[in-house]
Amino acid sequence: MAQFEQLHSSVPGIASVIERMRAFSSARSPAGGAADGVAVFNRVYLTVTETVRRTVTGTVPRQTAGGAFPDRPAAAALDVRFAERYLAAVDAAAAGERTPDCWHPLFQYRHHPGVRPLQFALSGINAHINHDLPLAVVDTCRTLGCAPPDLEEQFDRVGDLLLMLEERIREDLVPGPDLLELADPLTHLFGSWSLERAREAAWSTALVLWRLREVPLLAEEFRRRLDAGAGLVGRFLLTPCR
Repeated sequence: MAQFEQLHSSVPGIASVIERMRAFSSARSPAGGAADGVAVFNRVYLTVTETVRRTVTGTVPRQTAGGAFPDRPAAAALDVRFAERYLAAVDAAAAGERTPDCWHPLFQYRHHPGVRPLQFALSGINAHINHDLPLAVVDTCRTLGCAPPDLEEQFDRVGDLLLMLEERIREDLVPGPDLLELADPLTHLFGSWSLERAREAAWSTALVLWRLREVPLLAEEFRRRLDAGAGLVGRFLLTPCR
């Protein structure tokens, strides 16, 4: 695909969102981070975004990154648009405003003592992949003056990176050194949500939203339904397990 030279400035954009995530994390450490579900997700997402930045700038080994991005400026633009949607929810919550429906359960139950860290992470990833990612694809296409198929390789590389990090994320957040007991309710939640399936759905959703851009009222209705659906799944993922 064509190289978007004007977007080399997006790499500093990734640095900017990383700094905002680090600032959020620092403000809730050490005591607050463990009790704050949003901080749990932020820590996970910060790890992903730092890896994306190293991949975009070519400072991470190829075998770790899952292959180089075919168009690094476009990949950086997509990552920044993606992160900005999460950070907008953080800013809305900090200002006392209502967050998007997909993020509302995480912010509402962020201090619930019966919800485990893995659940907070999965709820945040659900909101970010199922709602924010397709909207970020459309945002990036408008910025670049391209269509979603032009970004498919970048989308796939970001998705590959998320899949590679998913196992480590879950291992870090699963309680105890052993596998969860079969009777533990978290075992059911652990296997009920798939990042790979969510990524596939996000791409299909982005294609639909792109086709609907010439019908603004229908596009907005579709987006609202998408937001509400992601919020419903997020609430189920936060069902207290203890």
